[in-house]
Amino acid sequence: MSFAAPPRRAGWIDRPDARIRYEVTGQGPAIVFAHGLGGCLFSWWQQVAHFATRYTCVTFSHRGFFLSTAPASGPDPAEYAGDVAALVDELGLGDIRMVCQSMGGWSGVEYALLRPGRVKALVLAATTGSLDPRQMREPERAQLAPWSKASAEARTDLLARNMLPASGARMAEEQPALAQLYQHIYGLTQGFDREALRAKLHAARSRPPAAFAAANTPLMFVPSEEDVVIPPFAPAGMAPDIPGARVSPLPRAGHSGHFEHAVAFNAKVDAFFAEVGA
Repeated sequence: MSFAAPPRRAGWIDRPDARIRYEVTGQGPAIVFAHGLGGCLFSWWQQVAHFATRYTCVTFSHRGFFLSTAPASGPDPAEYAGDVAALVDELGLGDIRMVCQSMGGWSGVEYALLRPGRVKALVLAATTGSLDPRQMREPERAQLAPWSKASAEARTDLLARNMLPASGARMAEEQPALAQLYQHIYGLTQGFDREALRAKLHAARSRPPAAFAAANTPLMFVPSEEDVVIPPFAPAGMAPDIPGARVSPLPRAGHSGHFEHAVAFNAKVDAFFAEVGA
């Protein structure tokens, strides 16, 4: 047999107040994957397996998430972009592509703005990151209040039925083994209040969509059609204010569509990278 698996290595980045765990798999142009509040570096297993034959796939755990550490006060999203910058510099990645889901969108948006032109393509999956949906265009903005009420009720119902809102009802019903794996990955992270971190993320979501133009970065939103965590209509209300931004919805998917429908998600990322020459 002549097949050889992509090379893989793992290590740590030391920050002044945290240690960041990372894994590097494959060879070629670099993709940095930034996970959500329910995940860690393991969340991207289906993306790494797909892209590592052509790209250097860098996964990491945000500060405080398994196995990374955080200060006793807990993770602060204000440090995320600096953590990504330290990772990029330590590994000598240079220009990168970023694929970010949910909480990871704060890392992606802020890193792209920190280093304009250095992110060759940015995918925001089920997230707007630090771009504020309250500042999006109409008619989408008018949908925000009723959606917020309905989504809060839906999340309460999911929890009562032993389902994580971040994975959703469809995954639990149609792909129970995948939902079980998601639960295990979620449970690896302990030791801080996720809801307190969620509040910090919401407080940091203050940038007007048009501000992202300064990043000089091709952007594709991939909203999940059945998301009850991030409003899936927000990208449509933001994209007109961001030069060249694309919106490519993932149908019949909950908040973690990259996990639930990996084949379709990966195909969208492949097509986007090819379109922008990344």
